[in-house]
Amino acid sequence: MTGKPKRLDRKGLSIAELAQKSGLSRGTIIRYTPRTRKQWIEQKAQELEAIRAYHDDEGYSWSQTAKHFGLSTSTVQQRARRARRERDEEQDQSPPKVA
Repeated sequence: MTGKPKRLDRKGLSIAELAQKSGLSRGTIIRYTPRTRKQWIEQKAQELEAIRAYHDDEGYSWSQTAKHFGLSTSTVQQRARRARRERDEEQDQSPPKVA
């Protein structure tokens, strides 16, 4: 019986990028390159904000946004709504600015 395999750092590459670069399957990459929950949550928050900014700030349509991020139109709409909601909650929790 062998021990647990050594966990490897992806060094900022996505699972798909590392799988393509290494020739290994996505499943193998996922098993051997974990991220902490905190890292995953931070990455997802950045992705949500990027989708929101691309559509709201840069003015792209929903279909253009979906194509840019490789997602369906309904998915980018949901994620943009979630990003707006989280952004509003953060602003509501921050202390008022004193002039």
